[in-house]
Parts: sequence; structure tokens; C-alpha cells
Amino acid sequence: MIEARGLSKRHGSTLAVDDLGFDVRPGAVTGFLGPNGSGKSTTMRLIMGLDRPDRGTVRIHGRPYDELRWPLREVGALLEARTHHPGRSAETHPSALAAAGGIPRARVKTVLATVGLTDLARKRAGGFSLGMSQRLGIAAALLGDPAVLLFDEPVNGLDPEGVRRIRNLMQSLAHEGRTVLLSSHLISEMALTADHLIVIGQGRLLAV
Repeated sequence: MIEARGLSKRHGSTLAVDDLGFDVRPGAVTGFLGPNGSGKSTTMRLIMGLDRPDRGTVRIHGRPYDELRWPLREVGALLEARTHHPGRSAETHPSALAAAGGIPRARVKTVLATVGLTDLARKRAGGFSLGMSQRLGIAAALLGDPAVLLFDEPVNGLDPEGVRRIRNLMQSLAHEGRTVLLSSHLISEMALTADHLIVIGQGRLLAV
């Protein structure tokens, strides 16, 4: 469960998020829909504690992100595709995260298989295409088997087969009872993937 109340965030003279409030409930894919520049990415950074709101609060299971005891086991997120070290392989990147988060290393093979990267486990991630990097980022988000998941434009760079695979994955994660927030500017993709929609524009809530 994610609860945002009165979130506002200004970047210089730009009001990126303006008194935004919503709930993201477990058991469904909640689409976070809006055009580029509407405040979706800033809102996700606020949820993850990477930015601090000027006003308002956002809580995950009743607590701010920085108060979670085991963050990687409670929340998984893909906010940017290319956050891995280019010299690491597809296997060593999540392995390092697992070691830091106290997560069993056996999870690495599981999540790589889930996103279809098993055959590329020993390839350097620096040579990955955008779509492959997206899949590696999704694998990292799933590593701690978290109940809450955030994905910012996860199908960017994927071919049609990859898009279908990730779409099915999002839906299966929600059907397991997890909280899934999926941002996109693509109305067509949201129509096929999301059970509920939060629509924003210029940082403000337009519809739920």
C-alpha cells in the first residue's frame, strides 16, 4: 500500500508536483499515466525517498521509505534503466545488491530467469541495449521479493515480445497480492496492462 497526501515539489521555478494525493492498493496494477514532464518520475522519486517533498507525505505500509527496516525486501523499483556498472555482468550486478541487502544469492538466478536474461548472465551490462538494460533493472527490483513495486516506463526499448513478457509479469505480480505502480505516457499500453489509473498533468491529479 502506497499513500500520498498533499505532495508538492518544486525544481527551481518549476512546480513539478502540485498538491498530489492518491492511494496505490495491493492486488492490482495501478497505472500512473501522464505526458512526459507531467511529474510522474518526480513523484516516484518522492515515494522512494530520493527527493524530499516541499510539502506533504508519502508512506509505504504506513511508513516513509527511509524508515523501512529492510528496504530491498519491502520495495523494489526501476526508476532508470542504466543504473548498473557497465563493467559488471548481468549476474554480478544483482549479486552485489543481494550481498548488500542480505538477500540469498539464489534469488539472482530466479530473477534473471523471470526477465529472460539467463543466457546473458555473464555478459557485461555495459554492452546491453536499452531493452536489455530495462530487463536487468526489473530483475534488480524483484531481487528482494518485495510486496511493493514501482516501475517507471519499463517497456521503453523493448521489442513486442519483450513488451508482452513484461506486461504479463506486471499482471502476475499484482495477482500475487503485491502493490504495483506502473508509470507510462502510453495510453495504449495502460489500456492493456493496468487495472486502475491515476492520471496527472502538470503535477496535478486529473483523474482516478
